[in-house]
Amino acid sequence: MKIAIGCDHIVTNIKAEVATYLKNNRHEVIDVGTYDYVRTHYPIYGTRIGELVANGDVDFGVALCGTGVGISASADKVPGTRVALVRDATSARLAKSEYNCNIIAAGGMVTGVDLIKNIVDTFAETEYEPTPEKEALIKVMNESLKPEDVHYSHEMFDGYLKKWDNGEYHD
Repeated sequence: MKIAIGCDHIVTNIKAEVATYLKNNRHEVIDVGTYDYVRTHYPIYGTRIGELVANGDVDFGVALCGTGVGISASADKVPGTRVALVRDATSARLAKSEYNCNIIAAGGMVTGVDLIKNIVDTFAETEYEPTPEKEALIKVMNESLKPEDVHYSHEMFDGYLKKWDNGEYHD
């Protein structure tokens, strides 16, 4: 599988460990950042994951921040994403089998790295089980945010990223 993964600066080490784990299990991993511990903002990385998922460039995404709340909310703003913030494998399985979620999120400071690996494995191994009822619910979820309702562009982060690349960024 092809998987996008991203995080904020708080859990960079956890993201790196999960990404290595996925690669060692023969997944192709697209790491959208961040790559160090310099203070950054999760909306950038949640959005990047969401864009890759919504465009069909990856099979699913993994979003990580301290609690998982901020990055999951950011990724879920991209039309075409269905993000599940979970802390256990059962929730990950149900997110995929019931709602066909395409991004799994976890909090690296509140969920252990081995449990995160188990969550991602469970999510990757679970198949969506469509029914007319589930399809109707997913249709409503997908229609709740339309591309024309979104007022962001990928370029809105360019100024921040340039400052970070130049070592000029201060929160």
